[in-house]
Amino acid sequence: MNKTIAHSYLFVPANRPERFDRACSSGADAVIVDLEDAVPPSEKDAARVSLAGWLGSAPRSVYVRINAADTPWHEGDVALCRLPGVAGVILPKAENVGQALVDVCTERNLPLLPLIETALGFQNAAKIAAGKQVQRLVFGTIDFQVDVGIDGDGDELLFFRSQLVLISRLAGLQPPVDGVCTEIDEPEQLNDDTMRAKRLGFSAKLCIHPRQVPLVNVCFAPTQEEVMWAERVVTAARKADGAAIALDGKMVDRPVIMKAERILRSARR
Repeated sequence: MNKTIAHSYLFVPANRPERFDRACSSGADAVIVDLEDAVPPSEKDAARVSLAGWLGSAPRSVYVRINAADTPWHEGDVALCRLPGVAGVILPKAENVGQALVDVCTERNLPLLPLIETALGFQNAAKIAAGKQVQRLVFGTIDFQVDVGIDGDGDELLFFRSQLVLISRLAGLQPPVDGVCTEIDEPEQLNDDTMRAKRLGFSAKLCIHPRQVPLVNVCFAPTQEEVMWAERVVTAARKADGAAIALDGKMVDRPVIMKAERILRSARR
């Protein structure tokens, strides 16, 4: 399974094939072709057929958001995920993970990203996170607010975001992916939302428009100041050869060195 940590996931509707190539060239770390919310019921079968045809000549592999397990389109969507060109699977309304989907992901060694969008999904998040082929959890903030009856995306969801970060860490998963910012033309709002997610321990965000991708990538990338600090820490640690050191009047121990090394790995991306 791919171990690279993506920071930006860009949605593109599966019924708009003319947008597929543009999404692939957007600079997003991952592209999600959406068979679920973005596609009206009357167009879902045709969208799946169109996507299957495009995958054979796609410029890059893409993730597919399939329809939920309790829908009539789920089985056909799962079968599509066997095709070359599918990089991973996004499971919406995840409250458990069906065996058929697990079998397909295992067969093709595909990462599975369950969307936590309901109260029951949140309650079962630890069990879901422990599932085979699960790479990271995704927080479907908008649907979650509706399901639970919460009004607000800020402090109102602080507990739930923090819990998903903790659950992911305990399960040994990549840090979770935060939900979308619906403001397409408000870069300040997107910046604030993304930086909040980063501070809480998320390391990626869903995007609904190509214009959101560059800012999300910048937010999750280390700043120049962070990289310079990390380089100084790592250099000092190497020179100390295991001895205790101080830098800028602060003690540098193993957790600090690990943080510096993580920053430098991220910068090299």
